[in-house]
Amino acid sequence: SEEGVEATKSQKKTVRNQKPKSSPSDPNGPAPAETEGCGEPSRTSENGSVPPPKAPGKRGRKSKTEMLLLKLSQDLECPTPEPICVQKMLGSSEAAEGLETTPGGRPKRRAAKVALLYLQELAEELTSVYQPPAPTEGAQEPDPERIQKKRRSRRRKEEETDSDDPARDADFVPSKEVLLQAEEEEGSDAPLSEVSEPELEVVRGHGGRTSSSGRSKPQCRGLAPNGFHNSIMAPVEKCSSLTCSLRDQKYSQWEFPDWIPLAHKWTCLSESEAAPYLPAEEKSPLFSIQREGIEDDGVLYRVNRFNSLQPHEERLDVSFFVGGPVWAMEWCPSPEGSAASQYVALYCHGSMEETHSVAGLHGGPALLQLWGLGTLQQDSANKAGLAYAVAADHGCVWDMKFCPSGAWEPPTTARKHPQMSRLGLLAVAFSDGKVVLYSLPHPGALQAKCSCGSVQCIATLQVGSIQAGNASECGQCFSLSWMPCKPHHHLAAGFYDGTVAVWNLLTKSLLQCVRQPDGSLKLYPFRCFLAHDHAVRSIEWCKADSNFLVTAGSDRKIKFWDLRRLYEPINSIKRFLSTEVAWLLPYNGVTVAQDNCYASYGLCGIHYIDAGYLGFKAYFVAPRKGTVWSISGSDWLNTVAAGDITGELVAAVLPDLAVNPLNVKRSSDRRFPVYKADLLPFSPAGSEDSEQVLPKTRLYSEMVTKSYIRFRDTDLRSFKNFPSREPMRRMHTQEVKAELSLDRLQLESLHKVRFSPNLDSHGWLVSGGQAGIVRAHCLVGLASGVGHQLLPECRARFSNLYGDKPGSPSLAEQSLLPAE
Repeated sequence: SEEGVEATKSQKKTVRNQKPKSSPSDPNGPAPAETEGCGEPSRTSENGSVPPPKAPGKRGRKSKTEMLLLKLSQDLECPTPEPICVQKMLGSSEAAEGLETTPGGRPKRRAAKVALLYLQELAEELTSVYQPPAPTEGAQEPDPERIQKKRRSRRRKEEETDSDDPARDADFVPSKEVLLQAEEEEGSDAPLSEVSEPELEVVRGHGGRTSSSGRSKPQCRGLAPNGFHNSIMAPVEKCSSLTCSLRDQKYSQWEFPDWIPLAHKWTCLSESEAAPYLPAEEKSPLFSIQREGIEDDGVLYRVNRFNSLQPHEERLDVSFFVGGPVWAMEWCPSPEGSAASQYVALYCHGSMEETHSVAGLHGGPALLQLWGLGTLQQDSANKAGLAYAVAADHGCVWDMKFCPSGAWEPPTTARKHPQMSRLGLLAVAFSDGKVVLYSLPHPGALQAKCSCGSVQCIATLQVGSIQAGNASECGQCFSLSWMPCKPHHHLAAGFYDGTVAVWNLLTKSLLQCVRQPDGSLKLYPFRCFLAHDHAVRSIEWCKADSNFLVTAGSDRKIKFWDLRRLYEPINSIKRFLSTEVAWLLPYNGVTVAQDNCYASYGLCGIHYIDAGYLGFKAYFVAPRKGTVWSISGSDWLNTVAAGDITGELVAAVLPDLAVNPLNVKRSSDRRFPVYKADLLPFSPAGSEDSEQVLPKTRLYSEMVTKSYIRFRDTDLRSFKNFPSREPMRRMHTQEVKAELSLDRLQLESLHKVRFSPNLDSHGWLVSGGQAGIVRAHCLVGLASGVGHQLLPECRARFSNLYGDKPGSPSLAEQSLLPAE
């Protein structure tokens, strides 16, 4: 009945409010009653002492500091026996001698385990920048009640299965060595070892939090010397050391000894012969450069074809004109510590208004340009110059990749004629469906002093077999990726029909390798598979494990592949239309540049997508209003850079993506603009008419006479007070209110962005686009703290390898002279 129920409730409430009747000195007294509002039995030590009751308060509202102060005040008012777990923390010698025992004489299992759990929790809470201070009088003591509350369910199971067998419980007694080892582990982490975004919450006063993986990361407090927060710069330091160690393992000093450039394979072209290959524009569009912190002088520049401006004395930015829209660009790799001249290979269309159909094959003249940038440093730069150019007849170039390592040798290496010292091996993807390999010499090794020439290739790679003829059935080749681990003998390519082909460059099979009458090789793939329903826009190899590959297709899918099981992808993600992907070394996913044609409102831009092993959702790196044409990542700086249709070059420092990136807060603090290109109306007469507007035309001849490009550069030497500086405010405004003018020629658009992969120039970034103006910038603020220790060590090691003689004798001995 209702009366009986009410009576029962009142009886239960009376029992819950009763105090335990057993005295502290009577261990055999009746079982203690439950305390009000807690629902758990009161804890008593083995000698029967009762800890003071917990202070009332709402669960989860008090911080750790407040709980420690509350416990200290209670101990001062009413001294109680010190819990055994606190005794073990205070000193290893006292803990070893003061272990609590049961009436039967065996060690107390529960107290020992609680002590170990407390030490583990303490190691997670303490920062790695200081050791825990020794206990003194008046010092705050940790509260073991909070630890026991967290482990309530585990402790109850232990109490239920607790036995009186001393042999069983002996393993749970912490010895002096265990306690000392736990104390050493607390301070063994480096100050900038691992970091995740929850550290920002700790700094902002939200209390300590652990990541979703259950591991607590060291707190990185304060600001770095460059102005960024230490939690942002910590992954940069981590990735730079990791990149150096993995390159020592996976990179080679010398590969492909048979593929040496030969002097008689190069033919210098006359002016009339080279004319069909040269870009049509002889002068660049008008442009000006405004640098942050420097008063604008209002000078308009017009650079001749294949010429460059002098680098700025303070900002070190370099600008040069290549003659047409840039659609392919790549740095030439060099060994760490070589202090060698840096080179950039690029391709541009012959005309500013040139268009190409992606369907079908087409050939035609193409010009590969190799530009020398000198020995790039963080405090000095040289004027860029065209080293030489290679004329080809395979149509336009969609992608090019250098062999990652083992293809460079010192320019002064002793070679017997007709051999020349090798600069690198370059693979080029053409619109006629072929992939062509070139062995490029150092510019100084060319005997003929000519700027343009034709060269016989080392090998031609095409899909099919020796019975399929010369025409490729897969369409144009849009993307390339060289195997990142030595011996770099595999090369992958993506084609128009969605096919991915993989070649073995060192194969001796008669079915895969055919020697041509001119001495070059024709190679056929040893593996082909249909990766997408449409063109493969981008392909990247995993740098940490060569068994994995990622492809992005025009079918809006991103697929991760295991080359050992190609019957299905590891993961397939259908999102937006991806233009290019970048796979940084330490991460299990890729950063993706996207077109905005299929993007939802507010979600267009750059994303980090996990391969699927960790199960993360896409992390939004940076929003963009227009199409992001290109993206590049730097393993040394843990940074990605992207160029879009609006003419803005944006860089973003990635967080530690080994943990859940969804915990990252305020991602806007991690990205910054490198420069912004704007197309502005221009009056040849010099009149300042405010009503001037840009012409709505796609003809370059009209655009160049009525407009000019204004480059606004960011001061990248320091990031102090960066959120309040004008470039950052402008970038955030563009992200929200940017307008696209798709009814005119996008002369300010950026098509290619590339970070330098070399340690000697790891802070440098090149970019080029529709206007044919290529610019190089140094991210001094990010690169300042990375190479201080790595670069001197690598240079000393390089000097030991090539110290006495200018070149390595073993390289000349391994190279083979061609058969006459």
